[in-house]
Amino acid sequence: RRERQRFVDKNGRCNVQHGNLGGESSRYLSDLFTTLVDLKWRWNLLIFLLTYTVAWLVMASMWWGIAYLRGDLHQAHDDTYGPCVANVYNFPSAFLFFIETEATIGYGHRYITERCPEGIVLFLFQSLLGSIVDAFLIGCMFIKMSQPKKRAETLMFSRDAVVSQRDGKLCLMFRVGNLRNSHMVSAQIRCKLIKSRQTPEGEFLPLDQCELDVGFGTGADQLFLVSPLTICHEINSKSPFFCLSQRSLRSEQFEIVVILEGIVETTGMTCQARTSYTEDEVLWGHRFLPVMSLEDGFFRVDYSQFHATFEVPTPPYSVKE
Repeated sequence: RRERQRFVDKNGRCNVQHGNLGGESSRYLSDLFTTLVDLKWRWNLLIFLLTYTVAWLVMASMWWGIAYLRGDLHQAHDDTYGPCVANVYNFPSAFLFFIETEATIGYGHRYITERCPEGIVLFLFQSLLGSIVDAFLIGCMFIKMSQPKKRAETLMFSRDAVVSQRDGKLCLMFRVGNLRNSHMVSAQIRCKLIKSRQTPEGEFLPLDQCELDVGFGTGADQLFLVSPLTICHEINSKSPFFCLSQRSLRSEQFEIVVILEGIVETTGMTCQARTSYTEDEVLWGHRFLPVMSLEDGFFRVDYSQFHATFEVPTPPYSVKE
């Protein structure tokens, strides 16, 4: 098989990078929450740790600064003196007071007195700022952990697509399967043919997208994905493969992008799985091996044969021919 650049990898990752955004890069900051969710886990954890570390150090420094400006640090052990925050002697004790206040631990050894209005204002500011930071970062981490991307890894696509006859018609077929017992609700399949072409006006379209009919009119694109299914695209006069033959397949250059969408039954979130087939991954005159067998009271699926195909007699001519 020839190795060439793919638009979509077999695992569904799109090989597209956006560059030279210029002033448009500010749009990422305007939607900061989505930007953080889209980052990789290592960057999310780094931002999470840095944000809390910086916030803690800054707020602890502000408490220490109040104690220093009022002279509480020099008279902290004087029982007759009324400090702003009791039992704050240095920066570590100010940091501990901030942590006790922020985490609502409240050991009772350090506390704000009524003689410190600036401390009361700082306490209110700390409470508001802490709630905002917690809601933002914890919400971001929760959304990232609950994303259904891992669910897509248990949705399988056959390694190759095949071209053979079904019901007397030449068809392009591939197989999909669900490894989990939980169902995909309202599962729907779509296919896009990505191929370069030139318009009659001379315009060159490097990645032109064309829809492949996999049963829109008949409802065959709505899947009941309990067992592996073979998705079929009938090659007829309306198909972009109308002129495709076994011989011309060797010189063609195209990519078929498959998109499977559905709602995860356990979480109710929408999940999307993708894969693609290049012209080298389309086997002419092949058919998929059966994977279903009837056992004692149930049907068994043998996923060891999920990608297996076998040759069948198939005319080498195109539908047009």
